[in-house]
Amino acid sequence: MPADTRSLAIALMGPTASGKTALALDWAERFGGEIVSVDSALVYRRLDIGSAKPTPAERARVPHHLIDLREPWQPYSAAEFAQGGRRAVTDILARGRLPILAGGTGLYFHALLQGLSPMPEADADMRARLEAEAQSRGWAAMHAELAQIDPDAAARIHATDAQRIQRALEVFRLSGRTISDWRREVSQLPRLPVRVLKLVLAPEDRAELHERIARRFDLMLADGFLDEVRALRAIPQLRDHPAPLDLPALRAVGYRQAWEHLDGATDPAEFRDRGVYATRQLAKRQLTWLRGELDARWFDPLRQRESLEAARAAFMHGAAASTRG
Repeated sequence: MPADTRSLAIALMGPTASGKTALALDWAERFGGEIVSVDSALVYRRLDIGSAKPTPAERARVPHHLIDLREPWQPYSAAEFAQGGRRAVTDILARGRLPILAGGTGLYFHALLQGLSPMPEADADMRARLEAEAQSRGWAAMHAELAQIDPDAAARIHATDAQRIQRALEVFRLSGRTISDWRREVSQLPRLPVRVLKLVLAPEDRAELHERIARRFDLMLADGFLDEVRALRAIPQLRDHPAPLDLPALRAVGYRQAWEHLDGATDPAEFRDRGVYATRQLAKRQLTWLRGELDARWFDPLRQRESLEAARAAFMHGAAASTRG
């Protein structure tokens, strides 16, 4: 069998607050890498503290890609991410550097590494009709409708995830086929011409992950997260929007809860608890998706750092040896 001479890339996957950013920075500095963000919140400008976006100092240490691409009121799709991600990876390789894909948005990883099926594109009129229905019926009822049409999709999509419920119903109404059927089709896009080492960072003790999430949320509050959301609320495009919390950017965990708190819906303690709970639920959904990545290797980033480094070294050194051979 001929040696696999494809270029290398590393994917650092995992739930929120699992240490992906710190490890990506470390490895990028040590091994001549550049970081491609695989995070649906980081594409938005002005969402900095609540999204745990790499700081200006961190971004000065190592080149980062696919961050700050849109304003919070502007749309951005997984297909756009796949195109931008392919360009970023290709450019990094052309510079002779190592692409490190780091993030927790499963759909973005899938779009970049496996491609997207040729399902119908977004339709503004259909989305407006679905938005109107949701205003009348509620997103829980829309999710129940999805469960009748496409039980597999409804099981993956949380009943409060308006964006994904809307997309699944949109695809069905436009094509007469479920989004699950579309995703089972082979993608029209060729896969990235790289060998990817998929590493999942996930503390074995879920209580430890929950504590990390709570600690990070408290640090965000101390760093001025609520002031960041106050500034967002003052932007005319968001202040005057008829339903700002239906925008994908503001459905990011923490932002919705902060917005509602500033509307007077919760007191400070309840806001903090709701923000932490929502982040834990996000981590749970991320872990569920990651279990489907059968070719990924799992490591506790604190207790198995030596094994994590060994997996990285074997991948990089083994590829170099096969190329020489």
